[in-house]
Amino acid sequence: MALVVQKYGGTSVANAERIRAVAQRVVARKKAGDRLVVVLSARAGETDRLIQMGREIAPNPDPREMDVLLSTGEQVTIALFSMAVKDMGCNAVSMTGYQAGIITNRSYGQARIHWIETLPVMDQIQEDKIVVVAGFQGYDDEGNITTLGRGGSDTTAVALAAALGADMCEIYTDVEGVFTTDPNVYAKARKLEKVSYEEMLEMASMGAKVLHLRSVEFGMKYNVPIMVLSSFIDAPGTLVTKEDEEMEKVVVSGITYNKNEARITLTNVPDQPGMAARLFKAVSDAKVNIDLIVQGSGSIPGRANISFTVPRPDYEKTKAVAQRVAEEIDAGVVHSNPAIAKISVIGVGMRSHTGVASRMFDALAAENINIKMIATSEIKISCIIDEKYTELAVRVLHDTFELDKPPHERIKIRQEH
Repeated sequence: MALVVQKYGGTSVANAERIRAVAQRVVARKKAGDRLVVVLSARAGETDRLIQMGREIAPNPDPREMDVLLSTGEQVTIALFSMAVKDMGCNAVSMTGYQAGIITNRSYGQARIHWIETLPVMDQIQEDKIVVVAGFQGYDDEGNITTLGRGGSDTTAVALAAALGADMCEIYTDVEGVFTTDPNVYAKARKLEKVSYEEMLEMASMGAKVLHLRSVEFGMKYNVPIMVLSSFIDAPGTLVTKEDEEMEKVVVSGITYNKNEARITLTNVPDQPGMAARLFKAVSDAKVNIDLIVQGSGSIPGRANISFTVPRPDYEKTKAVAQRVAEEIDAGVVHSNPAIAKISVIGVGMRSHTGVASRMFDALAAENINIKMIATSEIKISCIIDEKYTELAVRVLHDTFELDKPPHERIKIRQEH
């Protein structure tokens, strides 16, 4: 008798019909013998509606009260779902993040889980109930309600699975699993049978929206098997798990893209110690996260150009900060471009195979796509390009690495020895 944590996203519980359909699936699983904890998101569109309500009252609503408001979306869902399960003759109990013992820090809107007091949930499991937990929320050490940020229900589910020692965490969503790229961009995208935690982390951080980044971090840290499945059709999903020898043989697992970035360049920065520190401290003080950074020679001897990327919503704020710092340090002109995209090639097999970068760059060059910045890690190569070429670049790279084919049918890339 397995202990399974299941999570259903907002589209899976968008209306009464879908809530009942999910309840039927859960009840059938319970009758098959599994012990179940079900984590639910707010219904599709509900969180956005609540945010709008808050902003109608106050343009900059108090963060604590905003979390109190936003947490109600999941509370509605878990109550309705538990009603449906009980109506089908199965015992269930709904629990808010507070009732489920999910303890977080006090970063309203972006709280992080510190600890889960498992006794309240385990007591209900021992009474043979389906435990229905509100995702996306918890409480701090003073009892204040907190929320985990958009997509946080994934994190709730995986954290609960880790704390409870569950056999599996199943994430049900509106896609069948993890694909080699976005199927909406390229119809030849292929569903992966399994993917490593590291690859999934890179995919999530590089723009793939299948799993919340922190949920994958929890899974990797506590070795929780995560299965990504569709809540609308019965089909095999994708297993996110620890790396094995078979995964290492697959050089490239996926292509991701992110259009939510902007590029800032300071030209002719004095090439002296401390200049970059002054720039990036000012950006940090403005509460902006920096992604890629590249420094190169400027057009004047003894000067350098510094380019970096930031989230597009922070573009105007960051540009103003960069211009101020440029004046303070006697740098040159500040160039900026909000119409960029980041394309990434990801695969754990890149650790032991050469030639991936050259194939990537050749493929983009053949389509006359100019690379503006490059960043690499052990299992990833990312390029900044003009946004208008995003979909073309995705399709070209997907074809270049033959990701529509099973791994054993692809052109081999030389392996290092």
